[in-house]
Amino acid sequence: MDYLSPLVQDEQKMIAEVIHRFVDQEIMPVRDQIDDDVDHVLINSLLSKLSALGVFRAAARDETAEGAGPMNMVTSCVVIEEFARGDVGIGIVAGINGWAMAAASTSGNKEILDLFLKMSDEKSPCLGCFAMTEPASGCDVENLPEMHGRTIATRAVRDGDSWVINGAKRFPSSAGVASIYCVVCQTDPAQGEKGVALIYVPADVEGLSFGKFEKKAGMQADRNCDIYFDNVRVPLSYRASGPDSPPGTDAILLARNLTVGRVVSAAAAVGCARGVWEEVLRYTGERVVAGKPIREHSIAAGILAEIITGIETARAYTLQVAQMMSQPEIYGEVHGAAALSRASMAKNYACDVANKQIGKAMELMASYGYIRDYHVEKYWRDVKEVQLWLGGKQLGQFDAVRGYYPYKET
Repeated sequence: MDYLSPLVQDEQKMIAEVIHRFVDQEIMPVRDQIDDDVDHVLINSLLSKLSALGVFRAAARDETAEGAGPMNMVTSCVVIEEFARGDVGIGIVAGINGWAMAAASTSGNKEILDLFLKMSDEKSPCLGCFAMTEPASGCDVENLPEMHGRTIATRAVRDGDSWVINGAKRFPSSAGVASIYCVVCQTDPAQGEKGVALIYVPADVEGLSFGKFEKKAGMQADRNCDIYFDNVRVPLSYRASGPDSPPGTDAILLARNLTVGRVVSAAAAVGCARGVWEEVLRYTGERVVAGKPIREHSIAAGILAEIITGIETARAYTLQVAQMMSQPEIYGEVHGAAALSRASMAKNYACDVANKQIGKAMELMASYGYIRDYHVEKYWRDVKEVQLWLGGKQLGQFDAVRGYYPYKET
């Protein structure tokens, strides 16, 4: 591991080194088994070990507490990059906890943070789920700058001292296995962003149910299924920003999550590419063709140069964007159009680079690049999923240009 970027400070390097060792010791020896672990025996064992490290409880961090402040995004990026170097699905399970609890953390909703801590212990990971995407609206929820939350179909109605939620969500990570769900709702479609509400729902509440787990090309550790809300009732205080926050407050929290999700996705793509780099470098150093290792042939050396150049430039821009997000007083608020633009460019660029360079690595390895025992095809599958989520590349392109001119889709 080598963090030469001046943006990564010593404390962040130490955190990254802990995850790096965990990946080397616990994930690398079994990474070729993870996607076959349908019953999640191996996966749950890995998650329990992460729980013992305190990875999941870290999500219940009150950013409004004295001396706390917001989580540094560079830290989040180096951590997810290290996880993705081994198995991005395991990293996503850990990362989604922070994503699910971010609205409560940012708002200082102590009731929700305490509830999460009560659900968790060192032996069994307490998982959170951020339930956003819906079956009938494509990426409308993610397209907040254009749709303004008007088409969010999951409704939350205030009834006495409770919210009553009805609707459905599709594809959320850790669905069906999480202990608590942060649900993106609409209280009044006519109000647009002012009607958006992020409401926390414990897994044991009446009226909450789930569909079957999706069968995917990879990323088995990241479980996804439909979620159904049938007159789900929770206290008014379970709204992320509180029951009486100004209209539009939760839309800002949603916008923050969209931006954070994009830049962390970029780091995940970089991590996948790093995992492949290690494998192709080893393979081309051991495999002999025409009397010398493949990487000693000039054409192979040129391809390897292109691969590592892509990885390093994607990492550099991702860390730059993460650092800018960590300094909103200079570069603008995380929920603003400029931050979303930069994060979207980072995700699109990193995913494009990873897809392209992983393809080149597979070509250097020929048929071995397609064989599971050589690991590279795993990253090839996983990084494609990273590219597809959060509205995919196309929505990312729209959000990228919105940072430079008032682009309108309609």
